[in-house]
Amino acid sequence: MEKFAGGLYTTSVEAFIPNTGRGIQGATSHCLGQNFAKMFDITFENEKGVREMVWQNSWAYTTRSIGVMVMTHGDDKGLVLPPKVAPIQVIVIPVPYKDADTTAIKGACESTVYTLDQSGIRADQDTRENYSPGWKYSHWEMKGVPLRIEIGPKDLANKQVRVVRRDNGAKVDIPVTNLVEEVKVLLDEIQKNLFKTAQEKRDACVHVVNTWDEFTTALNNKKLILAPWCDEEEIEKNVKTRTKGELGAAKTLCTPFEQPELPEGTLCFASGKPAKKWSFWGRSY
Repeated sequence: MEKFAGGLYTTSVEAFIPNTGRGIQGATSHCLGQNFAKMFDITFENEKGVREMVWQNSWAYTTRSIGVMVMTHGDDKGLVLPPKVAPIQVIVIPVPYKDADTTAIKGACESTVYTLDQSGIRADQDTRENYSPGWKYSHWEMKGVPLRIEIGPKDLANKQVRVVRRDNGAKVDIPVTNLVEEVKVLLDEIQKNLFKTAQEKRDACVHVVNTWDEFTTALNNKKLILAPWCDEEEIEKNVKTRTKGELGAAKTLCTPFEQPELPEGTLCFASGKPAKKWSFWGRSY
């Protein structure tokens, strides 16, 4: 297993892209122990007044995670952004029909944006006159905005707005009096739905294997492979060599903290030696 040079151990957060069958590291945390403190004589005074070498760690959450989010949630229309990270959570679009009172519709749009902003919801409006409502719908869908609010003459008359979800396209009419409360509920539902869908996709990709033949079959099917391993570096190098090809070599991605039961007598899928733990394997970026 890989670790930071000179450190004691490394933990990581691994993501998996089902469409490509590759893992990608999203975050790492390295326990450096006292090795570097001893090299550079970095000490502190403990509560007893005794000088000790400091313990150090190093960790980071990488910008790769943005790419993972795009690849995980995006669809053929463009981005699909989780509400918690979306710069704009709600886009308001006027839908003025012929001979409609455009001034009143624009006023309603401005009022809607103001109301949402005041409640802590990140909202904006698209009042450009040189683009049709349909063009604007596609534009903001491509940008991944979680919710779209449409306001037309009928909505004004009925004191409501039409809300469209980006994640599943569902439409609902919401009374203006309940706007903030219901928008917050919808944003929360979208966040949970995106997480649930992504988790289900990942879980569907996990394939448990016990033999080399099962391993290569799962690898070629772009699976995230969970296999018993003897935890020997030379065996991992051997796996990389044996699987090296057009699609790239396989490697250990990580060892899960929550280990499945390892029955007595279980053998390593690659070496045939007694297995010491379960590890995730696959190709990676």
